[in-house]
Amino acid sequence: MPRFSVIVPAYKVQAYLHECLESVLSQSYPDLELIAVDDCSPDASGAIIDEFAARDARVRPVHLAENGGLGPARNAGMAEATGDYLIFLDSDDSLTPDALQAIADRLKETGQPDVLVYDYARTYWTGETVRNQAAAQLTEEGPAPFRLADRPGLLRLLMVAWNKAYRREFVTEEGFAFPSGYYEDTPWTYPVLMTAESIATLDRVCVHYRQRRRGGILGTVSPRHFDIFEQYDRVFAYVEQNPELARWRPLLFRRMVDHLVVVFARRDRLPRRSRAEFLRTARTYYRRYRSPGAPVPPRTRVHHTLVRLGLHRTYRALHLAAALVRRSAKFTNRLMKGLRSTALRLHYRIQRRLPLRADRAVFAAQGVRGHGCNPGALERAFRTHAPGIRTAWIAEAEQHDSVPDGTRRLRPDTAAYWTALARSKYFVHNADFDRRLVKRRGQVLVQTRQGTPLKHMGLDLRERPAAAGDTDFDELLDDVDKWDYVLSANRHSTLIWERVYPGGYTTLEYGNPRNDVFQQATSADVARIRESLGIPQGVVVILYAPTHRDYRRTQRTTLDLHHVLRRLGPRFVVLARAHPRHGGPLAPTAGQVIDVTDHPSVESLCLASDALVTDYSSLMFDYADLDRPIVIHADDREAYEAARGTYFDLRSFPPGAVSRSEDELIDIFTTGHWRGSRSAQLRAAFRERFCPYGDGRAAERVVRHVVLGETVRPSVVPLDKRHPVPSPAASLAHSPLATVPQPTGTRTVTESL
Repeated sequence: MPRFSVIVPAYKVQAYLHECLESVLSQSYPDLELIAVDDCSPDASGAIIDEFAARDARVRPVHLAENGGLGPARNAGMAEATGDYLIFLDSDDSLTPDALQAIADRLKETGQPDVLVYDYARTYWTGETVRNQAAAQLTEEGPAPFRLADRPGLLRLLMVAWNKAYRREFVTEEGFAFPSGYYEDTPWTYPVLMTAESIATLDRVCVHYRQRRRGGILGTVSPRHFDIFEQYDRVFAYVEQNPELARWRPLLFRRMVDHLVVVFARRDRLPRRSRAEFLRTARTYYRRYRSPGAPVPPRTRVHHTLVRLGLHRTYRALHLAAALVRRSAKFTNRLMKGLRSTALRLHYRIQRRLPLRADRAVFAAQGVRGHGCNPGALERAFRTHAPGIRTAWIAEAEQHDSVPDGTRRLRPDTAAYWTALARSKYFVHNADFDRRLVKRRGQVLVQTRQGTPLKHMGLDLRERPAAAGDTDFDELLDDVDKWDYVLSANRHSTLIWERVYPGGYTTLEYGNPRNDVFQQATSADVARIRESLGIPQGVVVILYAPTHRDYRRTQRTTLDLHHVLRRLGPRFVVLARAHPRHGGPLAPTAGQVIDVTDHPSVESLCLASDALVTDYSSLMFDYADLDRPIVIHADDREAYEAARGTYFDLRSFPPGAVSRSEDELIDIFTTGHWRGSRSAQLRAAFRERFCPYGDGRAAERVVRHVVLGETVRPSVVPLDKRHPVPSPAASLAHSPLATVPQPTGTRTVTESL
């Protein structure tokens, strides 16, 4: 008897069926049966199912003699199911990696409830992924399992069958089955949730709900959408047959009215000539199932009134009036923005005629959430070494909390912002300055960049359209012409910057200021950061930080972090940090994986970790200043080189061990090779080439040169005299846990640790 019976009905989905079935069979939790039901599909769906069945014994094909629709097809799958729990999956959707493992763990944790409700995300044909907006209802805080009366907010979720796992014996004992029709999930989901004695939630996206451009049933204009009325008849009939559920009638009534309004309001559902008839039928159902005294929320009273009275023409008039109001509001908004923009431009021109303020400096950073990166380190150094300079930081209002006390906060495109740009002497940025900035005589612009370049940058992207995107190279060079200083961490960076950003600036080869903290932090600081991240003591922390892929439309990593950690065991924890352009977490926070994508300081994450796993990210050069192990995981080198290009081959000069597959990466950590003698030798050579100035005084050197006018090249602490704060795992290097026990037959690499 398998743990899960995953039921997938298929009808005219040949383009999506492969991905759906693969998402089930590739789950890290293998204890399942996949019941794929061919609902007499006229395309190749049936043949695809048979191909999967021939390949994997867990696939059980079911071929129906005639098309019955989604509900009967699910019933046919249930009749064949033998698993402990039933999971329904539409054939154009897919399970997320490790979804079944997370579901199994939560079921065990909550005592095998009748129903487990989990989350989903809509995946659009454009590549965008958006999580369910009502995800807050799935919080795992509080007692579990529970009954619906304890968490009635669950009825606010999308009433579908595929975001839940159902105990099969519960379904069988209650005799639940799907009806035919368009809205077959409605008379299934409400009775199931109201009847269940035990319910639990899993706050994790387990399903990707595909939003097809065309062809989805609910996005098809058809009179069959009138089916919704019959389905609500079934819901209220179930309540009538079970008097103990009468308390739910008012809430069911409100949900029904909301649902009817959605169907009526959507232009892609009802034929135009049927809309008046639909609203008249809705009025009948409103009167039939309305519960006396049932309160109606204020925000839905207008909709309830229109349905109760069947006011089709009134609804249309209000809809047109609302559209007119929106258009008027947009016009007014554009007009006000235009006036405001004109006023700010005039303000800026006036301010540029006033004297410069030699005691003012303005800082900004791209790619960080608030105060940080090299500009953040320099802003602190300005206050320390040039206290006579008043500093200001440009950031959106929600990021102002990260700006230190004593530093002025500026919001972009405000009068104060333009005053600062017009009259401040110093400007520090790690990306493009505001292209509307008119540089005045006496103003000093410091470009810090964002680290040592491995991937192609600047003018080298002219031959790389996938990476260049919509870059305007004329604007880029106009920006370069404003720079007075460019920071460089090493000779390699100096040579690259001066070639790909040609200009008349001065290069300050002084190191990366943001890395100063690696020499200044203490073990107490590291312990505090780890505690704030919820990292338990005695574990090895891996920071996983891959870079952006220009050749991919979506940025999903091919590395299965949860699978890697199951192989490594409980002694390892991963901090998963997505690139700022990634658009979401690399993996959900669960177990030993902690999503730190939104953490404001990557430097703090480096301090908290014991090793870095990355691919082509410039973070490896910063991390080398810490002198902690680095592992390069590059499983797509050819594709990345073709799309972006690199300035040297990491395989010939790596900062540590290199893996090309998930199994190789696991092997590097299980054998201890990640911090072995060979890895240390590679890292030492890498540091010698790329970290000549990482002694904790880079920011001070910049301030002394740019602000204080000291032109004598400052001294630098040699590599062998530096003492970056050690990682907590360093004390475990000779412990019995230095390597992970290997099963018989596993290849090992002998290393002195």
